[in-house]
Amino acid sequence: MAVMEAEDSRVKHSPVKLAPASPHGALEEVLPGIWFVRGGIKMPIKIPMKISRSMTVVKDADGGLTLFNSMRLSEAGLAALEALGTVKNVMRIAGFHGRDDAFYRDRYGAKVYAIAGQRYTRGMEGDPAKTVDYMQPDVWLSADDALPIDGASLKILSSSTPPEAICRLDRDGGILIAGDSLQHTPVPDEFFNFPAKIMMKKMGFFKPYNVGPGWLQFAHPSAAEVRSILDLDFEHVLPGHGTAVIGGAKEKFRIAIEGELKGCHV
Repeated sequence: MAVMEAEDSRVKHSPVKLAPASPHGALEEVLPGIWFVRGGIKMPIKIPMKISRSMTVVKDADGGLTLFNSMRLSEAGLAALEALGTVKNVMRIAGFHGRDDAFYRDRYGAKVYAIAGQRYTRGMEGDPAKTVDYMQPDVWLSADDALPIDGASLKILSSSTPPEAICRLDRDGGILIAGDSLQHTPVPDEFFNFPAKIMMKKMGFFKPYNVGPGWLQFAHPSAAEVRSILDLDFEHVLPGHGTAVIGGAKEKFRIAIEGELKGCHV
């Protein structure tokens, strides 16, 4: 896969400090009207770890684009994105993601949706009571709220801290768009650096059809709520980390979801 290197971007003035673009691959149409792109991100920790992440783009009937697990693209990547339609919405479903949501609101005037209980804060450490939120979304979402995509619904994993959600699209046999909860990274790709390959291997990150090991250990969702993902009907999974799983996804993920979930509480 060709990698598009980060470039300086001309953006409108924003009170929020915008993170730079990262290297990424090409937008690939994995299902009709749905594109998937993998890229990298430097973890906000002392160890210089760079890992892979993935963004999903959904085109609605009116030509509007909704971004899940937003990733700031290079200028070439943004041009390719703009060729698909108009960027209208950003959906934050992962409690530990969201770094680039402000960029798309600033650049395109996109409406930012986030799950109630999530926060936009810098880094991964520190006393939550002393941490200041650097931005707010335009819309806080609960499980029953209407989404800006036809046939879309949310499953919110409320036992996770911070809350995590999965979006289900009622098309093509059922599509799940996940953040950190469902992952598919059998081997490290070109966006992992050496320290990340070592650390993430120890954490059990490099497995196919996996429940996110870092998410389990840091967010501590309940095992029952994680297993309830299997109550959903789905054929495909588009994760926030790893590659798209097209076809037979429910049975492929069943072993991990029904298996040992290290970090969960009862």
